[in-house]
Amino acid sequence: MDVWVLTVSGGLLTAFVIAALTAPTATGDAVAAAFTWSAGAFGAYWQVLLTATAAVAAVLAFSRYGRVRMGGTDAPEFGAFRWVAMVLTTLLAAGGVFWAAAEPIAHYTEAPPQYAGTVDGPMAAVATALAQSFTHWGLAAWAIGGSLATLVMMRGAEKGMPLRPRTLLHPVMGERVRTHWLGSAVDIACVAAVVAGTVGPLGFLGLQVSYMAGALFGTADSYAAQAGIILGLTAVALVSLLSGLSRGIQLLSRINVWVALALVLAIVALGSAAYVADAYLQASAVYAREFATMALFRGDTEWLAYWTVFFFGWFLGYAPMMAIFIARISRGRTVRQIFVGATVLPALITTVWFSALGGTGLYLEQQEPGAVSGPYAEDGLPAAAMAVIQALPYTVALGVVMIVVSLLFFASTLDTMSYTIAAASMRGGEPLPWVRAFWCVGMGLAGAALLGVGDGGVDALQSFIVVAAVPVGLIMLPTLWTAPRLVREMAAEQGITGNR
Repeated sequence: MDVWVLTVSGGLLTAFVIAALTAPTATGDAVAAAFTWSAGAFGAYWQVLLTATAAVAAVLAFSRYGRVRMGGTDAPEFGAFRWVAMVLTTLLAAGGVFWAAAEPIAHYTEAPPQYAGTVDGPMAAVATALAQSFTHWGLAAWAIGGSLATLVMMRGAEKGMPLRPRTLLHPVMGERVRTHWLGSAVDIACVAAVVAGTVGPLGFLGLQVSYMAGALFGTADSYAAQAGIILGLTAVALVSLLSGLSRGIQLLSRINVWVALALVLAIVALGSAAYVADAYLQASAVYAREFATMALFRGDTEWLAYWTVFFFGWFLGYAPMMAIFIARISRGRTVRQIFVGATVLPALITTVWFSALGGTGLYLEQQEPGAVSGPYAEDGLPAAAMAVIQALPYTVALGVVMIVVSLLFFASTLDTMSYTIAAASMRGGEPLPWVRAFWCVGMGLAGAALLGVGDGGVDALQSFIVVAAVPVGLIMLPTLWTAPRLVREMAAEQGITGNR
């Protein structure tokens, strides 16, 4: 165990929670100021970094170097379905349930600034709204952790390095990074980022599920209900986490995928399957054509801070821990397989998910203007999801399934992130059970505590995600050239190329 990393990163989380509880206004103001500065100073850099990562990874995967096998020659530990299911839980989480319903309606009612006044017709507006959502949650978001960083992490593990964030700098610093103070600083920065990226949405989930339960069953939308949801979710994640990768984590991930698939099919079947299919195809065409324009747009910095830069900063903060987890479960797979299975397929599934939930919401909005946009404008994300459910038959059944999907998604994310944070707290080997439990329970308690000061505590931590992404963005930059170099070395070692 690395006591230094464990105590400093755990202390930072504790200090933030105490500050939010004792001085919520001052903490919120400080975080808001740091958020504004971070988004303004680093937003353009993050947009270029995520876009470039996706481009370099694609070229690498579909070149002759795509045949390089990572992590040894043994057969993969997990089958393709189990593997992709576990990958999906690292990023999509429960936020995807609510954002999938809300973000498309937000871009539909108010077109992204680069397309304001130029979108011709309602279906063009639908395609643009969905394509903008695909840009935020699609290829670039998955590539930042599931491609180049994963390759660097796996090559480092082959050379005896631990699965810790500092290994991302191994190609630059060599063995020194194992004991250098900079390695500890990297681990602490990455742990802080992913803890903020997990605890914030955990508190957010308590608020959303409590709202939905109140709308469906008339239960009290109280702090007790919200905290109870978070603590119950933490208990489920803890059981899964302590069961290990090959049992609890992969089982929960598979259940998650099947239940989510059932929800998507039910919503599309009860809404308009033809409309959703048409919207998905048109949006995919816009996404393919306008990807660079949407991902690199810099014309409205205020809008960017709450959309593209916010999401890119959020996913960037997750990236090192995503890379650790994906590296751990991907041994024996080729560069091409890792790119397709950990970037392309998850991005494709995410776009289908957004089209099913968001597309159905857009269909209902066109049938009855204000049906979804009205509740969203009044009560935010959960209201948009709830409006979609309430407009369809079998509202209660669908609502229950949506709540279950939300809880399963986040339980899966909580256990995988707890595992990787625990791994970052260890000098080597599998993370100890009590260290896994410490982070899982600690993040659950932090999420419940932040709800005690209302939405402000959770909102502050979610904004802090973007602040925490600042050092992570610098840590991830070298993967743009170190990953291709390492893969070329491995290609020579494996006889794929003749250069040694």
